[in-house]
Amino acid sequence: MPVRASVTGAERIKFITPKGRSLAFTRLGFGAAPIGNMHRVLTDAEAEAVAFAAWDVQLRYFDTAPLYGHGLSETRLGRVLGEKPRAEFLLSTKVGRLLRPCPAGEEGGGIYKGVPPLSCRYDYSYDGVMRSFEESIARLGLAHVDILYVHDIDARNHGGQDACETRLRELIDQGGWRALDELRASGQVTAIGAGVNEWEPCARLLELADPDLFLLAGRYTLLEQTPLEAFFPACSRRGIGIVNGGPFNSGILARGPEGDGCYDYGRVPPEVVRRVEALASICRRFETSLVAAALQFAAAHPVVVSVIPGAQTIGELTANVQAFDQPIASGLWDALREARLLHPEAPTPDEPRGARDLAQAGY
Repeated sequence: MPVRASVTGAERIKFITPKGRSLAFTRLGFGAAPIGNMHRVLTDAEAEAVAFAAWDVQLRYFDTAPLYGHGLSETRLGRVLGEKPRAEFLLSTKVGRLLRPCPAGEEGGGIYKGVPPLSCRYDYSYDGVMRSFEESIARLGLAHVDILYVHDIDARNHGGQDACETRLRELIDQGGWRALDELRASGQVTAIGAGVNEWEPCARLLELADPDLFLLAGRYTLLEQTPLEAFFPACSRRGIGIVNGGPFNSGILARGPEGDGCYDYGRVPPEVVRRVEALASICRRFETSLVAAALQFAAAHPVVVSVIPGAQTIGELTANVQAFDQPIASGLWDALREARLLHPEAPTPDEPRGARDLAQAGY
């Protein structure tokens, strides 16, 4: 289980994997999807300046993936981290998609703009995972990565629950997980798991395999806490860590109900707007920013080893770091619970970390 000793984003959490290996996360990490031209085109210099700034404020966990800008994020992040002492940071990337040359205009970049002429193809087989890993290493220009996640093996990306199960079976039956286990056993990576926007395939992987970590994006936030009920206790029992991605639910918790933020990468439903309005109103009453409440809540659960909001500018990065370290007014969390905006069993930063969840898990 994680061992926490401080309240600042730059402080380390020592996490011991179920295999007995040690990883030192900073409580606040750097999600590198935005520097892969998410929603708008950045120059290499603009993108790399944000990653350099993350290093300068002592963040030492960086997450990327082939999907992010169809290789742009990995390449840009690799140039930055290639200048840093390798033992001083953790790096994760992902497998499950292969990038292949395509005619210009057929990249299918989606929310990633101005991507190279490369298209993505899903492949969760043994050979696909190994090729993905090797190609990521080449783009990063580094000797190894610390963590490999199976990317987007969920119902939303594959067209429904049946298709998700088919992909999970592909991962297990066609050797993709065996490839990950071999990379872990050989020491080429320290830990393996899955990086998804749904907790259900993670729970399924608990039945099928032996993961160390999950990167769960957008499902444990001020807006949503469903994983508390069964999934997080199961992770606690197994000693599995959670990297909490998407703590702003794609932007709505960062920009507020009046801003132009997305929810789950798309339009914000009216019921979500109303809930965010209620959250923002209580935060204003306690003179606390919604961003600070969102980030600090996302880090408070005992299975969470790091929170990784994205940033596309130095200003956004600075705001995240300041919000993570901002003192929270006494009484805010009780007020949110009284308004039924928090799950009654959700750990909050003002109580002993893990008291509720560890009691449920039988510790």
